[in-house]
Amino acid sequence: MATKEEVLQKLRSVPYPGYSRDIVSFGLVQEVAACGDMATLKLELVTTEGKAGERLRPSVEQALRELGITKLNLQINEKTAAQAQAEKQAARQAATDNSLAGVQYKIAVASGKGGVGKSTVAVNLAFALKTLGKKVGLLDADIYGPNLPMMLGLEGQQPRSANRKIVPLERDGVKVMSLGFLAPGDTAVIWRGPLVGRALEQMLRDVAWGELDFLIIDLPPGTGDAQLTISQKLVLTGAIIVSTPQPVALSDAMKGLRMFQKVNVPVLGVIENMSRFLCPECGREHDIFGYGGAREAAQREGVRFLGDLPITTALRVGGDTGAPVVLAQPQLEVARRLVNVAQNVLEEVEAQTGVMPKRFVL
Repeated sequence: MATKEEVLQKLRSVPYPGYSRDIVSFGLVQEVAACGDMATLKLELVTTEGKAGERLRPSVEQALRELGITKLNLQINEKTAAQAQAEKQAARQAATDNSLAGVQYKIAVASGKGGVGKSTVAVNLAFALKTLGKKVGLLDADIYGPNLPMMLGLEGQQPRSANRKIVPLERDGVKVMSLGFLAPGDTAVIWRGPLVGRALEQMLRDVAWGELDFLIIDLPPGTGDAQLTISQKLVLTGAIIVSTPQPVALSDAMKGLRMFQKVNVPVLGVIENMSRFLCPECGREHDIFGYGGAREAAQREGVRFLGDLPITTALRVGGDTGAPVVLAQPQLEVARRLVNVAQNVLEEVEAQTGVMPKRFVL
């Protein structure tokens, strides 16, 4: 009477066609059951040729006959390397999606180039949504320059773990996760694309985000590995493009916009940051970087213009001191404009998804 262990041991004597290595150590044996002279066996092969399974079948049958197995149910599934990779990718995406099952909307905040205030906008947008009654999470996906710990006054703090998940930190009710919590603030991250992808995937899959209306994802500038990883691993509700008004910034911003369109991620709209300078002395507005360029670009691309934000000392100081202006000085004009941007985002999400965000408050 053969046992499962005896069947497996016998199969270790069966080499994979064309190799000296056996099919068990190759990981081809997926299921084994044995009882008396009967056995059920399932093999899965990744191969470049379509007949490897049939070449293998006689060797498996002969080996088990020697063990006394006379009634064998042998199933051999073959797939190409491309098919196996696609299935593995789908399984990983399903695991990521399941871990974010409690998140209603996932929004990426992106820019074509650095220095346009993307992270400042992402942070204040998250808190503006919170003031409108939403449950919000904020993910710092800017692997090479994770600034959110400083911008939120959370430097030096580390998340804890519970039930094999990372518990995000919180700032005034907004859940926050950043690579900056796991590495010293002055440590340079020198990673190639695959490492960036795995780090982002872990922050999506292994963080206990819980029930959220919105997860705001602060992407690094450009159109590289991080953007593609987020676009492929998540079903994004949409992307928001941040740019300054001048043509050199808008050119790169529109490249980012078109990247999202190519990977079938809806673009919720464009925000013009550093749009005019409000002089605290005389109250006049000065077009230091121009004005209206992002609005015009949004119209040309057929996407919504979500709003413009002026250059103000309060906005800059808020980021440097860990006191986002929407929280610290909600009475300021720039804070009111940020809340208006958040309201426009809610309207655009409803327009594009056909679903009113939960607990919609105006």
